Amino acid sequence: MKHIPGRYLAALPPLAMVAALLAACSSTPLPPPAPPAQPATEPGAADGRSQAPAPRARSSSAANARAYRADAASHLYGLNQERIYKGRLPPMLYAIGVLQVEVDGRGNVRNLNWMRAPRHAPEVVAEIERTVRAAAPFPAPARMGKVVYTDTWLWHKSGRFQLDTLTEGQD
Repeated sequence: MKHIPGRYLAALPPLAMVAALLAACSSTPLPPPAPPAQPATEPGAADGRSQAPAPRARSSSAANARAYRADAASHLYGLNQERIYKGRLPPMLYAIGVLQVEVDGRGNVRNLNWMRAPRHAPEVVAEIERTVRAAAPFPAPARMGKVVYTDTWLWHKSGRFQLDTLTEGQD
């Protein structure tokens, strides 16, 4: 607020005094907000759109598919914490599926192969496949180059699940 000496205020009529006070309170308008920064376009992008770099996955030092399975299960649990069934599973589950997942040297899912699909629950098959693909990139199998691992999905009727690799057991 600008300072207006009192001797000037006393000489002004009341309406002019209010106008002077209001003028003293005015501030310069703020500049408009800056537009959001556009990510740089990768050189060679033909359509001119920017391409975000792929997220980097940690690597796995597993020497075989069985050891890699634990890394993959931990990765899936980390990304789906709110969907993991907590505690021991009940004796009757809605669906059980055995899925083979092929992961390339960069952690990308290359192929899914159902060894035992819960055919009575096609929505579970679709959800498991969506969950696995959305979890890519998986930990890169550094010592193996690529890996095909198998895990069993234990699916509760609530839509929560456990993987056999990290299960808390079943009653």
